[in-house]
Amino acid sequence: HEFCDSDPNRPWTILFSHPADFTPVCTTELGRCDTLLEYFSQRGVKLIGVSCDSVEDHRAWSKDVLAREGRPDQEELSFPIIADADRSIVTKLGMLDPLEKDDKKMPMPARALVVIGADKKVKLSILYPATTGRNFNEVLRVIDSLQLTADLSLATPVDWQQGDRLIVAPSVPTEEAAQRFAGLEIENLPSGKEYLRTVEDPAAPPMEGEPQQEASN
Repeated sequence: HEFCDSDPNRPWTILFSHPADFTPVCTTELGRCDTLLEYFSQRGVKLIGVSCDSVEDHRAWSKDVLAREGRPDQEELSFPIIADADRSIVTKLGMLDPLEKDDKKMPMPARALVVIGADKKVKLSILYPATTGRNFNEVLRVIDSLQLTADLSLATPVDWQQGDRLIVAPSVPTEEAAQRFAGLEIENLPSGKEYLRTVEDPAAPPMEGEPQQEASN
């Protein structure tokens, strides 16, 4: 909770776990997060990682991560990583992957990612196996959706991107939707039921310089 309250300009928090330091997939993920930090900050989101090694290992590993991203002069990552050498935190949070084991035959942490809202409630939880790297462009897209639909009046359809049309929630009467949102359209479906209603994105124009999906190295 202290970290969640640490920055009033970024009241949302993403907590994400890593199996271990000096591991290849984790290295690519941390680099991507450091690169995307400004885009998370624009959305009022701060990042914090957790990995099952010591603070000293974290610091040494960070140099590898930053060098790979072309930032060798940057002294440390732009977000903290919790040292969980005894795995007490990831065990308590249920982040262990029983199918992935280290050289001591101990379960390794999965790639868990939790989005925590300004109200300190979990808004989203995604669990990847240790062998699958996360897509942080997708995490940004989900953040946009969560924040835009927070009052439960709207929903985002399949493959939604910022600026696309949104769906009006079933709980909102059509008359109310027409007054609250611009460009209300009702799809004509064979059932004759007027349940698929869309409106224009009421959010501000897309943020400048949105990140592009990077190819793997």
